[in-house]
Amino acid sequence: MSENFNSHNGEEQSKYEFVLQEYTAATSDEQIATAIKNIADKKVEKNRNKEVLKTIYGCLDLTTLKCTDNAESVLKLTEKVNEFDDKHPDLGNVAAICVYPNFAGIVSQSLEVESVEVACVSGGFPSSQTFTEVKIAETALALQDGATEIDIVINVGKLLSGDYESMCDEIQELKDLCGERKLKVILETGALKTAENIKKAAILSIYSGADFIKTSTGKENPAATPEAAYVMCSTIKEYYEKTGRKIGFKAAGGIATIDDALLYYSIVEEVLGKEWLNSKLFRIGASRLADTLADEIAGE
Repeated sequence: MSENFNSHNGEEQSKYEFVLQEYTAATSDEQIATAIKNIADKKVEKNRNKEVLKTIYGCLDLTTLKCTDNAESVLKLTEKVNEFDDKHPDLGNVAAICVYPNFAGIVSQSLEVESVEVACVSGGFPSSQTFTEVKIAETALALQDGATEIDIVINVGKLLSGDYESMCDEIQELKDLCGERKLKVILETGALKTAENIKKAAILSIYSGADFIKTSTGKENPAATPEAAYVMCSTIKEYYEKTGRKIGFKAAGGIATIDDALLYYSIVEEVLGKEWLNSKLFRIGASRLADTLADEIAGE
């Protein structure tokens, strides 16, 4: 049964509605657009240097989530990460390899770089439309096979219909299953559409146990946007100021160029500060960006 609190007008409200009311309303679209333009003008070119690019490379979740993935292609990707560490020991490596849960074993058994995490999408990815029991079983199997991080998607339909309790209960159950291992919660911001919905999803996900909040699966349009990132980072900052707990931010979906990556880096730097600019608190999900970044850093 949902816990209830007394609101200021004397009506009973769920604990989730109570939590949402503790936060400021989302910024208007015009204010967000202005803020992003200012960040882009002030920071992006300043951040276009080798040290920043090395930091971004170290925050990449190298991702393959195609219907054509197979054991051979996933093994090839993992070996690429191993080889990069041998060839460029001074550059550092990516933060994680992110795959479907049935490939967790292949990555964990063949990965030779201790600093690289094994991330798996789970919980009925990408739609989140399946039974909670299936989400739990899938996540448990991925963890059993060696996943060290789990990326799940909120049930967008439940959020938009106001069924906060069911949505949050699922996140809490999956976080309990992960224990100390990171749980990244994907908001699917393109489906949420408004800044208000994105902020609401961010707050509820954080309060339900998310270690990271993430923009999108890359399967919906639009995928990651600077506007969504700004709202999410602002929410993380507000939560940190209230609780002292740091939540990570991950941008994912359609991020293909160095300019894209620099803009997300600059948003995190401006809103959350330099202490967030490391792989513990900042990630970029990318399948195409790694080679370009590596070549740029190496001067090739």
